Amino acid sequence: MSTPIGRRAALLGTAGAALAAAAGPALAQNARTGRAIVGFPPGGTADSVTRLYVERLRAGGTQMVVDNRPGAGGRLALENLKPLAPDGTAFVITPASMLTIYPHLYARTLRYDPLKDFTPVSPVCIFPFGLAVSSKHPAKTLQEFVAWGKTRPSVDWASPVPGSMPHFIGTEMARMAGLTMSHIPYRGSAPAAADLLAGTLAAVILPLGELTAFHRAGEVRLLAISSPQRLPRLQEVPTFAESGFPDLVHEEWYGAVLPAGASPATVSALHEAIAAAAATTEIREALTRIDIAPLTLEPGAFRERIARETAAWGPIVAASGFKPDE
Repeated sequence: MSTPIGRRAALLGTAGAALAAAAGPALAQNARTGRAIVGFPPGGTADSVTRLYVERLRAGGTQMVVDNRPGAGGRLALENLKPLAPDGTAFVITPASMLTIYPHLYARTLRYDPLKDFTPVSPVCIFPFGLAVSSKHPAKTLQEFVAWGKTRPSVDWASPVPGSMPHFIGTEMARMAGLTMSHIPYRGSAPAAADLLAGTLAAVILPLGELTAFHRAGEVRLLAISSPQRLPRLQEVPTFAESGFPDLVHEEWYGAVLPAGASPATVSALHEAIAAAAATTEIREALTRIDIAPLTLEPGAFRERIARETAAWGPIVAASGFKPDE
């Protein structure tokens, strides 16, 4: 069985090789080798997307390496960035959850403040999540899944990481539907998808790109996605909102942040490089192939989005009752 991670790395790697006309010269004046720090191992979505953007910076003349610092559910990369000089030689591309959800989960132990310890630069991409069951499951729709679940004492389901965005999408869905669902936390999407295929899980909520290949192959059935509208490449799959859950509209973005105190010139240079890269046909096509869309915002608008989403996740996390092992 081919894995989503293997296919994803190959698709993004092919695109990266084609990016000869880069738009990162604004950062090239810094002679020191820069680091793009990633809080996850090589091969995953965050790592692959980061490498795609870093390839453009390199092609534009910037000396840049990817520095994988996996650990603590993505927190370790941000903890490593926090004390570094804000001169543009190091930044992190992080999933939204580390900035908007973790402050509520780890209020006592989080070693950084998202808006005080970092300078937001821009998102780089955005994607929804999908609820999927095995192709052998009797439910053909989300409504049928809810009806099926109500005939059972409990429904086992999985997310890729405890305390992640898909984890809370699942707990919200269960609360709204009046279902008893037992969350099974995994260390990554690939093993959760494998267990769904093996029939040991009733359902999973994972990044959409981890599921679409299996859906198209008829191995799993996507029942709903968390985007605001249906996606052109998956017109047959309804949104949660269409399926009776109007509040389950959540998308995860990956965003670039610098250490606090970065100068306007440094922030502008990195922002311009990211925006120019995101506008290229190569990056757009590479991301589309794994059901991810490029996304950029001006630094001020990005800061406002982080603050707004952090406030919105507070009551959701509280209502879930989830307490992580800190």
